[in-house]
Amino acid sequence: MPISKVNRNYQVTIPKAVRQRAKIGKGDLVLVEYDEKEAVVRLKPPKRGKRKTWKLGEKLTIKRIEADIESGQSES
Repeated sequence: MPISKVNRNYQVTIPKAVRQRAKIGKGDLVLVEYDEKEAVVRLKPPKRGKRKTWKLGEKLTIKRIEADIESGQSES
C-alpha cells in the first residue's frame, strides 16, 4: 500500500498507481471524507459523465441557468 507525506501546506500527493486505478486526472475534484468509525480519510473520485454546455451565442435566461445548476447539483 503506497504512503504519501503531508507537506507544510497540508497537501498530499496521490500515488500514481492509485490515480491510475481511480482514473483521477489533473484538475479533477475529489471528495475527501473522514470516517470516524474506522479513523480513515477517504478520497472519492469524481463521477464521470457528460458536462452540461451551452453553445456560443446561445440566448440564456436566468431561469434556464438556475435550472441547469439545479439539475447539476441533483446529479452529484
